[in-house]
Amino acid sequence: MSFNRRAFMGTGLAAATVLSAPAVLADGHGKPRVVVIGGGAGGATAARYLAKDSDGALDVTLVEPSRTYFTCFFSNLYLGGFKQLSDIGHTYGALAANHGINVIHDWAVGVDRGARTVTLAGGAVLSYDKLILSPGIDFVDGAVEGWSVAAQNKMPHAYKAGSQTELLKAQIMAMPEGGTYAMVAPPNPFRCPPGPYERVSMVAHMLKANNPTAKIIIADPKPKFSKMGLFQEGWAHHYEGMIDWIGEEFGGGNVSVDPEAMTVTIDGEETAVDACNVIPAMKAGRIAEVAGVTDGNWAPVNAVDMSSKADADVYVLGDASQQGDMPKSGFSANSQAKVCANAVRGALTGSKVFPAKFSNTCWSLIGTEDGVKVGATYEATDEKIAKVDGFISQTGETGDLRKATYEESEGWYAGITADMFS
Repeated sequence: MSFNRRAFMGTGLAAATVLSAPAVLADGHGKPRVVVIGGGAGGATAARYLAKDSDGALDVTLVEPSRTYFTCFFSNLYLGGFKQLSDIGHTYGALAANHGINVIHDWAVGVDRGARTVTLAGGAVLSYDKLILSPGIDFVDGAVEGWSVAAQNKMPHAYKAGSQTELLKAQIMAMPEGGTYAMVAPPNPFRCPPGPYERVSMVAHMLKANNPTAKIIIADPKPKFSKMGLFQEGWAHHYEGMIDWIGEEFGGGNVSVDPEAMTVTIDGEETAVDACNVIPAMKAGRIAEVAGVTDGNWAPVNAVDMSSKADADVYVLGDASQQGDMPKSGFSANSQAKVCANAVRGALTGSKVFPAKFSNTCWSLIGTEDGVKVGATYEATDEKIAKVDGFISQTGETGDLRKATYEESEGWYAGITADMFS
């Protein structure tokens, strides 16, 4: 299976001035109103498909605090030196200019499901007929002993791309010769299951070129991880002797950190480190909790349309949702957004609703032109989004095949970002 921009954009169901929000939308508004919170792979895609496919029949508002959105997918390639930060940054002007979406750069801080309103930090109140939440992830307080969001500048998580990604790269580049980079990996479930291990690969790639005697330690609470055999094969081939993975069996889940002293303690053994990437346990972005649609961590949804199990007029996409078998990934969020947009448009305009079908592929870069992938197709059942079939790269593949896999990922990135922002 290969991907390019045109083919990817065709898989969905059939720099302008960014507009300002009125203080309150009147109850007598002439068009059905959809408010989308979160401008990532789920939210931006949903807003775009709702607007472009409804031929002006819907009033679509997208609420996203960032004027430039940096994708988490491909952010590891920035750490590895394969991308510039500008390569993964995207803006929202085309959504306003090309599709008439009202893009509001503000934080959503309140949801009144009874009144069907969203309150923004700036004081505006938005009325909705349907609300789509795609807020990504937040972190579980106390998930890693000694770490909190207040410590993120000393020990970055870099799991929300942008300034955190820049900071982590700067800290790694500033490591002394022969220094130590540590990662505290997250427990399941979390955003992008192969992500921490692609990150280790990219950090190792950068260190091999700039600090070849440096060491990498991974403290992991899990007994295994996504594409484990592929990554370990690649690490042995490209970065022999540099990476030490400490899994659950060896105390990888018994971890504490001291950001001031720059130490990591694994199963009682303290190690001084020069850079430390703490990726804590995750949960749905806070606005989903504020809206009252989570179980305390994630937001349960109905597989057929991504509607919340707590409220039929609220939908939850991507990382924040608890939907079944799909991994939390940008590809998954984009796929779910197209199903959701089709269902919401049908509910509000009477247009045809197609059966829900989902797909996902996660690519990872291990070394120069050494790409691997895993993916599957899915269907909606009464209980969940259920896996139908899948595929994964194999150990021992040829260099030509791995190069083709990497090139496929580049085509997918061009396609999905166009699908989100054009």
